[in-house]
Amino acid sequence: MTRLAIASLNLLGRLPLPWLRALGSGVGRLLFVLARPRREVALRNLQLCFPDVPEAQRRAWARASFVAFCQTFLDRGWLWSGPEALVRARVKLTGAVAELDEPVPIIVFAPHFYGMDAGGLALPLRSRREFTSIYTANPDPVLDAWLTAGRQRFGASRMLNRAEGVKPIISCLRKGGLLYLLPDMDHGAAGSLFVPFFAVPDAATLPSLSRFARLGRAKVLALYTRITPEGYEAHLTPAWQDFPSDDVAADTARMNRELEAAIRTMPAQYYWVHRRFKTRPPGQESVYR
Repeated sequence: MTRLAIASLNLLGRLPLPWLRALGSGVGRLLFVLARPRREVALRNLQLCFPDVPEAQRRAWARASFVAFCQTFLDRGWLWSGPEALVRARVKLTGAVAELDEPVPIIVFAPHFYGMDAGGLALPLRSRREFTSIYTANPDPVLDAWLTAGRQRFGASRMLNRAEGVKPIISCLRKGGLLYLLPDMDHGAAGSLFVPFFAVPDAATLPSLSRFARLGRAKVLALYTRITPEGYEAHLTPAWQDFPSDDVAADTARMNRELEAAIRTMPAQYYWVHRRFKTRPPGQESVYR
């Protein structure tokens, strides 16, 4: 069944992009109606983060978020199986691209905007550096192989299973490699710090960006990938100044502030369907039903 779904997705990837995006829009709007639990999660996240925004606007963002989710899912058909020339034409890398050529360890902070997999291809398409990312294995081996192969499609890319620990990551950085890091989800209380995120004062957040930057002696850039009518634009920021500092908690709070600023430029394209605030400080009740 999984193989059939992947084959179907690859076939859909041959459609003209406007047709594929229209299909994703229709499916996304339908899921917004039918997938009630995820709809309620997205609406609750937006309510917690933007309490001063009118409810109608938050609902519009949530609906558009479901559309973006489905559009980017369908786009994996051409991102991971289409001709390289097609991917290069549709995925643009902008911003401080020249910083990738500097012979120093680099961490790319790549938060969970729906275009993150397109951004993950934009870098190895335009840089010969060793490119490493961390992932959690999918329990379906066929799906896991598809995800891993797609993300390693171009360049000297390597996916590290989270279970392998930090040693291979630090080794890659100290050899001058590039780490594509997505530490902005709620991974539970173990190892997390409670720092502000939008209007939530105590969001469980992994401090790995600060710690890896320090251990790997790496500079940190951010990559924010936006869905566009033509495909995707992955925008690379200049290196963050005075990062990391001597205060891991302050660095982690800063990471969230940097992410907030990026989300405000495209609020519907962030991964609101994730239960971002499921982990609460001791003694606090769940913010979800």
